[in-house]
Amino acid sequence: MGVSPDTSAHKRGTDSAPPEEAFRDDLSFAARIEKWYRQSGRDLPWRHTRDAYPIWLSEIILQQTRVEQGRDYWHRFTERYPSVEDLARASEDEVMRLWQGLGYYSRARNLLKAARQIVATGHFPASYQELLSLPGVGRYTAAAVASFAYDEPRAVVDGNVYRVLARHEGISTPIDSSPGAKEFALTAHQRLDKSRPALYNQAIMDLGAIICKPASPMCAQCPVADTCAALATGQVDSLPVKQQRPKTSERFLTFVCVTSPAGLYLMQKRGVGDIYRGLYQFPMWESDTPLSAPEVEKRLPPGRVTLIKSGVRHRLTHRLLHIDFYECLLDSPTCPIGGRWMTAAEVESCALPRPMEQVWAKLQSRNFATSKEMANFARADIKRKTQT
Repeated sequence: MGVSPDTSAHKRGTDSAPPEEAFRDDLSFAARIEKWYRQSGRDLPWRHTRDAYPIWLSEIILQQTRVEQGRDYWHRFTERYPSVEDLARASEDEVMRLWQGLGYYSRARNLLKAARQIVATGHFPASYQELLSLPGVGRYTAAAVASFAYDEPRAVVDGNVYRVLARHEGISTPIDSSPGAKEFALTAHQRLDKSRPALYNQAIMDLGAIICKPASPMCAQCPVADTCAALATGQVDSLPVKQQRPKTSERFLTFVCVTSPAGLYLMQKRGVGDIYRGLYQFPMWESDTPLSAPEVEKRLPPGRVTLIKSGVRHRLTHRLLHIDFYECLLDSPTCPIGGRWMTAAEVESCALPRPMEQVWAKLQSRNFATSKEMANFARADIKRKTQT
């Protein structure tokens, strides 16, 4: 349990698969996409191991994340935490900082919870049902890890698989409906190559990612084009079907970088129940409409207030954030706004909301206090002046 990825396995984790010749005379759906995959599939680092820990780690990272971006984060996590025991010993702040930039931070919190649960039980879950007990693991992730690590015959159904099956089988039931979920789960199970589930699942996912793309699919290169219902009926562009998306809500946020005369930043840690739970941020106000500069100044202690950036748009699932950033250089160390004073170096070690990253990069080039000695001096100076 929890060892470094084993790179001795053959390419793309198909070391248990039979030689290519075994597929040449088999015209089944599974055999044809498996043969295509062995020739054209993606060579991803977590496919070079049967160790459940790095496989599970990759699946959590790739939830809501493109493979190109997720690959770098997977390397970071496996280098920093080579085993699940190493991850379980990490603090939440450490994990959140390493996760910064991936978004959907509940995944990082659940990752740490799951690692601690695994260590507490004494073994890594070794089946689909056991995997479902982990925080942040649903049916897709459990099926992926169970099939890739243990060759358990469980069909994965992600966005790529939905698209391949909807088009090949001609299924018009909305994929985001209860009937659709049942129909696609049944179809996926029926199509699954139960003798080679890892190979098959990797093949159908890559077919969706490389060939059967959402736009401009490469039908001429598809190994199962001659049996594709959507291609035969001219429905490739209309499948799969989704129900109408929920209306997007809009939120207006104003962040203010409050800086003390000693060059420290005032930072706040988000509490439970919001999108940035567990992350650090500048003091922030939410309003029904954007706050004007005079309105922002009224909420702050005396100081020089400057607009850094306005009209930043950040889209989340079903939410659109409109964000303005200000800076307030305090006239005195007295500040009634709650939070913790930090040096630039300390802020750099914190996990920040994604919209703050560019603004922080712009600010951190300035000459603020960075050493522990300057920080201790500045805090002592603030405490002394506050008490007098």
